[in-house]
Amino acid sequence: MVRDFRRRFWISLLLTLPILYLSEMLRSLVGLPAAPGVPGSNYIVVALATAIYLYGGWPFLKGLRDELAGRQPGMMTLIALAITVAYAYSSAVALGLPGKAFFWELATLIDIMLVGHWIEMKSVMGASSALEKLVRLLPDTAHRVVDGGATEDVPISELQRGDRFVVKPGERFPVDGHVVEGRTSVDESMLTGESKPNVKEPDDKVVGGSLNGDGSVTIEADKVGEETYLNTVVEMVRGAQETKSRTQTMADRAALWLTVVAISAGAITLTTWLVLGERFAFAMERMVTVMVITCPHALGLAVPLVVAVSTSLAAGRGLLLRNRAQFEQARNIDTVVFDKTGTLTEGTFGLSAIVTFGGMEEAEVLRLAASLESRSEHSLAAGILAGAKERDIRIAEPTDFEAIKGKGVRGTVEGQTVLVVGPGYLHEEGFEIDEEKLREHREQGRTISFVLVDGNAVGALALGDTIRRESRQTISELHAMGIRCIMMTGDSEDVARAVAEALDLDEYIAGVLPDEKAARIRELQQSGRRVAMTGDGINDAPALATADLGIAIGAGTDVAVETADVVLVESDPRDVLGLLRLARATHRKMVQNLFWATGYNVVAIPLAAGVLAGSGIILSPAVGAVLMSISTVVVAVNARLLR
Repeated sequence: MVRDFRRRFWISLLLTLPILYLSEMLRSLVGLPAAPGVPGSNYIVVALATAIYLYGGWPFLKGLRDELAGRQPGMMTLIALAITVAYAYSSAVALGLPGKAFFWELATLIDIMLVGHWIEMKSVMGASSALEKLVRLLPDTAHRVVDGGATEDVPISELQRGDRFVVKPGERFPVDGHVVEGRTSVDESMLTGESKPNVKEPDDKVVGGSLNGDGSVTIEADKVGEETYLNTVVEMVRGAQETKSRTQTMADRAALWLTVVAISAGAITLTTWLVLGERFAFAMERMVTVMVITCPHALGLAVPLVVAVSTSLAAGRGLLLRNRAQFEQARNIDTVVFDKTGTLTEGTFGLSAIVTFGGMEEAEVLRLAASLESRSEHSLAAGILAGAKERDIRIAEPTDFEAIKGKGVRGTVEGQTVLVVGPGYLHEEGFEIDEEKLREHREQGRTISFVLVDGNAVGALALGDTIRRESRQTISELHAMGIRCIMMTGDSEDVARAVAEALDLDEYIAGVLPDEKAARIRELQQSGRRVAMTGDGINDAPALATADLGIAIGAGTDVAVETADVVLVESDPRDVLGLLRLARATHRKMVQNLFWATGYNVVAIPLAAGVLAGSGIILSPAVGAVLMSISTVVVAVNARLLR
């Protein structure tokens, strides 16, 4: 379409030049002497104008047919009527009817309308370029592994699930899969918006379109074709851009009414000037100008361009909009309900506190425990090791390591027998410990691991689900936006209270089963709240579907897209902030565009009708087209400013 409008504009402009040269009225207006006599000049001008009308005006004539067939007269209807009336009347005058032809106005009007549409199409292409960029991320071929270990280059359309292929340094992954051999770093900024590379080792998942770093890896295909994450995103973005929101529906109705106003105003203008005794040519020119300047062109673009820009912006930052209407209403959200595990917290064990019993330093208790746990693969061991790393504690190499089934681990660290065990082991072995020191941690639902050295209980490590660093910033900034923050969790009252106090939440709801969460959301809605639910998108599905805005967070490539209105690719609660801010900014841009697209008509229509003709201010159809095109460009530029 961009190429088509560009080609029609340049050809029509070339055909316009001789019309301008032969136009006596235009030459007198700009102070040029009369053109030398050209035999049959009237017929030449009619022929050139006919070519411009049929070729340059074809998109508008076709648009008239389509709009009338769909019973939705609008911009194309007005333009087509204006140029048809101008062409038919001018041709009749050129062929002998008394009056004044305005072929040069007709030609320049069509030229300006074409260049306006050309600029508009470029704006639309720019606003929707995210889809094209996403598609371009996929390579054309893949190095598929064949029998014997050799590789062959095949189109990615030929890859099947289970196929293995090699991705070399600097290449993009052709489909979704997992690493089976090798180690590399991967740039997944197309997925998350973050350029920080992620290390990938055997069994780690990779996403088609992401960029391989400095290692060569062998991948086994898990998802191909339409199943891949990138294709899912493309379809989601396309669907969101094509979905009509409430504001867009309102703009469509306004455009229809503006069309009715334009035709009515044109008819009234023509009749009024004729009644006042003006020449028919003057009255006709005023009518054509009114119809052109009132074209709801900018109004038709006001919302779709903002939709295209906001959807593209969101997709590039890991915010996938599935439901445009719900996203648009997100500006009214006044309550955000967060799931705890995996949303506000990491969903992994972190070291919360160290308690000592026998006078040993906290750092030494942790060092011995971490040294022993360095051989363990248990989730608690990962939390203890992470705690030691955060505190810059160097660990030793353990020997004689063994797991005590269901109870803990045992080994030797620097000649000392060290055990890291649960409460059950201490109870069985008859150890006495100071429970008062552990009460606070037990009340907060933390898991307690005891450290024994050479048969003595020297300390305990309290581990809990770690609160995300980003959660505090998110809650603080949501409060600044006037939004109430609530946590809903299946954990105990003590655990929920501890997290709520740490994050300064407005409220928490504890001990809630997954099937009860939707009922709690309804209770909040019945109290007059506009609720967004943020969860992992799987066990929170009923609540996500019930909320005014369902946000699935941190689901990555296995995102549960069936119930959420918005999917956040990263497990970062700050994306909820970004989402709500984008929704508010998007609505502001829509309102600004609607105001500009309709408001300028208040001044433009009277001027076009000639109310200031007595003062010598008269707008030609071409000037009207320029004003209409300027309003369209302003709307397009304003939409792009959303970035």
